[in-house]
Parts: sequence; C-alpha cells; structure tokens
Amino acid sequence: MVGSWRFARVVERNITVYRRTWLVLLTGFFEPVFYLLSIGIGIGELVGDVTVGGRTIDYRTFVAPGLLATSAMNGTFYDSTMNMYYKLTWARIYDAVLATPVGVTDLALGEMSWSVLRASLYGAGFLGVMAGFGLVDSLWAIAALPGATLIGFTFAALGMAATSYMRSWNDLDLVTVPLIVQFLFSATFFPLDTYPRAVQFLVQATPLYHGVALERAFIAGNVGWGLLVHIAYLVALTAAGAIVVSRRLGRLLTP
Repeated sequence: MVGSWRFARVVERNITVYRRTWLVLLTGFFEPVFYLLSIGIGIGELVGDVTVGGRTIDYRTFVAPGLLATSAMNGTFYDSTMNMYYKLTWARIYDAVLATPVGVTDLALGEMSWSVLRASLYGAGFLGVMAGFGLVDSLWAIAALPGATLIGFTFAALGMAATSYMRSWNDLDLVTVPLIVQFLFSATFFPLDTYPRAVQFLVQATPLYHGVALERAFIAGNVGWGLLVHIAYLVALTAAGAIVVSRRLGRLLTP
C-alpha cells in the first residue's frame, strides 16, 4: 500500500480494533430507529398528514428520511470527536501511526474514511428499516445510501476539524451542542416553511438541512437539478473540513 492508498491501513487498524467490540457499533443504529417508532409513528398518529412542496404525506413518511440523514451524522460523531481526541492527546496513537510510512494526510483521510464507513452501515440499516415499514416510495431510494455516505463525509470532516482545536474534554460540549441544535432545527421534524422567515435562513445554512433535503428527495423520488445545490454545499464543507484537519494534525503531530 503506497502513496495515497496508505490511508487504508488506518481503516484496517480501526476494523481490527472494533472486531472485538462490534456491539459498540450497534448502539448508534438503534437511536434513530427509536425516534422513528416514538415520534414518527407514535406522535405521527396525533399530527396526521403534512404538506411539503404541494404534496401531502403522512408524518412518519416525512420524518423518516430526516432520521436517515441524522443516522449518518451520528454515525461519524464518536470516531471523529471523542475517539479522535483520545487517540490524539491521551493514548498518543497518532504519534505511533506517524512513525510508520503513513503520513498526516493519510491519517486524516483514513480516520474520516472509517467514520464514513460506520455512517454508511447505519444508513444502510436504517434504510432497511424504512423499507420494512413501507416508507420507501421510489427506486431512487437506492441513491439515499450514497447520500448518507456524503453526509457522513461532511460531518466526519467538520467533526475532526473542530476536535483538532479542543483543549480538554470539556470542549466536547462545544462540538456536541451544534449537532443537537441541527438535529432539532434542520427540518427533520417540521417542514421548513413552519419556521419564521429569519430562522429559515439559519436552518438552510446548516449542513444537516441539506442532508435531510437530499435524502427526502431520494426517498420520495423527487429528483431534479436542484439537488446539485445540496450536493455541492456538502462537498464544499467536506473539502474545507478535510483541509483544516490535515493542516491542524500536521501542526499538532509533527515537530
């Protein structure tokens, strides 16, 4: 494994570690499923139908794609924040990794790729749950899995970039709070037009909103050129986060 492909060694290392703790991987899958059962189906019986883009759908069909995007976001959280900070400052695993032919860029890409692999597993599992509940309306839903992968890349890059600036475990709250805010206010549970006009602009600036809109379009089969805006936004944030991660790790790990 030479050149840029050395990042695969980092992924291989993480797979080896989790081979004995695979139950940890399953915990992140159940959270969005529980939300779907309690809010999408339970509260959905009280809410009834919602109208989105001139189309009336039942509430659980509206909520499910948003939870799919959230599942991809949460899938990257542990490895790109807490686990990364532990490896960086306490276990000093990255120092050992850089003693091998693996470089800083390979390390950053490998950690992001592992986080994305985990997010993709959650996305695939949740998509299967949606299909089991009859919440998939189009063959375009197949594209929701690559969409979840893109969402995972975005939040892995942003999460690792933010973590590289952490000074202590207390700073983890500064990373966690934005994720919670996005989860609640990214049109996951309510249509965008229910927010005040000023708040709508803030919602549309969040990466999770674009992920939710992308997944919702794929699940419903409402595919058009407008989706390129959401994809371009996520790709731009991913690139920016990856650049920051590489530079920050270079400063922190190399003399």
